[in-house]
Amino acid sequence: MDWFVYIIKCKDSRLYTGVTNDLARRIKQHNRGQGCRFTRFRTPVKLLHKEIYPSKEEALRREAEIKGWKKDRKLALLSAGTSPKVKK
Repeated sequence: MDWFVYIIKCKDSRLYTGVTNDLARRIKQHNRGQGCRFTRFRTPVKLLHKEIYPSKEEALRREAEIKGWKKDRKLALLSAGTSPKVKK
C-alpha cells in the first residue's frame, strides 16, 4: 500500500503538510472540516504537492522533515516545478 505525504494550501494561504494512504479521501475530509484541527476552519483547501512512499514509516519521516521547514523552504519545494516525488 502506498502512502502519501501532501501539502495543501488553506483559504488563508497557510500551508499544511500531512500523510495518508488515501489522498482523495483525506482532501475531502479536510474540505468538509473533518480533516484536522488546523484546517477545520480554513476550508476550502487545495492540494499543491504530493509524494508517494512505499511505507508509512518513510512517509512519516518525510512529513516530519517538511514540517520542520520554514514556509519559504516549503514554497521553494512547491515552485521547483518537479513532478511528484516517488520513492519505491
